[in-house]
Amino acid sequence: MFWISVVEVVCLLLRRRMAVWSLWSLLLWGGLLPAADTGAQVQGQVGGSVLLVAERPPGFQVREAIWRSLWPSEELLATFFRGSRETLYHSRFLGRTQLHSNLSLELQPLESGDSGNFSVLLVDTGGRAQTQILQLKVYDAVPRPVVQVFIAVPGDAQPPKTCQVFLSCSAPNISDITYSWRRERTIDFDIESQGLFTDGQVLRVSLGPGDKGVAYSCIVSNPVSWDLATVTPWESCHHEGGKKKNVCADRVAPETENPLV
Repeated sequence: MFWISVVEVVCLLLRRRMAVWSLWSLLLWGGLLPAADTGAQVQGQVGGSVLLVAERPPGFQVREAIWRSLWPSEELLATFFRGSRETLYHSRFLGRTQLHSNLSLELQPLESGDSGNFSVLLVDTGGRAQTQILQLKVYDAVPRPVVQVFIAVPGDAQPPKTCQVFLSCSAPNISDITYSWRRERTIDFDIESQGLFTDGQVLRVSLGPGDKGVAYSCIVSNPVSWDLATVTPWESCHHEGGKKKNVCADRVAPETENPLV
C-alpha cells in the first residue's frame, strides 16, 4: 500500500509539472510564432470600456488561449488553460481586464495610454493554432468648442450694409479631432469650401440684413464623440471692425459612440 501511495504522489507531481510546462511552452510558442496580419481596428473612449473579440473559425474548439499586449510594451494579460480563466498578471492593465466565456477580452476603464496592438493565440483540441492581432485606439471625449467672432474692416469693394465675418473655432486640450460647420435654420446647410481655412477651423462668411437671425454651428468630432457650439454672427457686426467677441454656446448634451458624419 505504501508503494502505491508513493507512485500516486509521484504521478500527481509529474502531471502538475507537465501542466505548468505545457502552459509555459505555449507562452514561448506564442512568442515565436510568425507575426500575424493586423486585424480589426477597435476604438474606445477614455473612461469607457472596449471588447476585444477572439474570433474562431467554425469547428474550432479552443483548448488554450493567451491574450497579450504587444505595444508599447509586451505584457501577458489573460490566459485560458485547462478550463480555467486567469487575468491576475502583472501589467498596466492589472485589475482592468475581464476574460469572458467566449474568450473575448474586456478592458475597463480605458486610459489615454491604452492605445496599442493586442494579440490572442488560440489552440484547439487538435493542436492547431491561430493568432489574431487587434489595434486599439483610445480617444478623449470631445469637449465643448469655443467660437470667436472676428469682424473684418470694411473695404472699398464691400457692398453697403454687409458685414465680413471670420468665425474661429477651437477645442481646448485635445488632438485628433475634425472641425466642420453648419448653417442653421436655412434650407441649405452646406458651407462652401472656399470659405474654410486652417483645416476647417476658421470660417469666413459675408452677411447682409437678411442674415440677422442666421446662426452657424461649429462641430468638433472624433470617432467616438462629438460636440458643438452655435453663434449668430450678425449680432457682432455693429462692433468696430477688427474687434472680436468670444462666444461659448450653451452646452448641448454630448453624444458618444455615435460620431457625427
